[in-house]
Amino acid sequence: MQARPKLVVFDLDGTLVESKQPMSAQMGELVGELLQMMPVAVMSGAAFHQFERQFLPALPEQARFERLYLFPTNAAVCYIHKDGGWQTAYDHSLTIIEKSRILQALKEARAETGLAVVPEYNPKWGEQEEDRGTQITFSALGQRAPVGEKKRWDPTKEKRLPLYKALVRRLPDFSVGLNATTSIDITRKGISKAYGVRRLIEMTDISVSEMLYIGDALKEGGNDAVVKETGIRTQEVFGPEEAAIIIQDLLNRAH
Repeated sequence: MQARPKLVVFDLDGTLVESKQPMSAQMGELVGELLQMMPVAVMSGAAFHQFERQFLPALPEQARFERLYLFPTNAAVCYIHKDGGWQTAYDHSLTIIEKSRILQALKEARAETGLAVVPEYNPKWGEQEEDRGTQITFSALGQRAPVGEKKRWDPTKEKRLPLYKALVRRLPDFSVGLNATTSIDITRKGISKAYGVRRLIEMTDISVSEMLYIGDALKEGGNDAVVKETGIRTQEVFGPEEAAIIIQDLLNRAH
């Protein structure tokens, strides 16, 4: 059996929660118990306001928030809890010029690949292109599409892969990532979850060999896969139920 890690990093959507859904009270209790044992980090393509809606409300009031590291928008920004509130440890926001370049490339790449119009898209499900400050995100079915629709639309990523490749060609100086369901995230070059892991090492003085990354998109092309370049140990899950089992196992091994 491998040694118990000293720090655990989680993906958010598809790992601790279903896509865009609130974290369950049971999962909140488990994460709270884990924070009693060790630092915990959560990395996601989501913006911080989504962490505030999905993740934070489910945590126990007595949780060790000072041990919690939040990395929205694929680690383009990091939040730590200090002096009673959430503060940025660093922030790599995109400039107006960078955002303009990305949006133009997205327009051209969608036209090239046939995704300028997505037949299944429903305007009621929100905008397809979202400016998250540190990241531009394209969500094919819209930001608020139902979970079931998102899971059915492109489970193998084959619908988005041509768009991904077209964006990589047009934006060689940016990072482009596929998430597990319907989205593509674009951040500054070098900004990824791997970058977040490296910054986490600096902030905690815990070595990468003592960390564990748990996510649902660790296969090649997934937005969690990039963390493997850091040498971090990884564990793939297929939803919150499996993540809960792993957390419970970590808690049991502490006794």
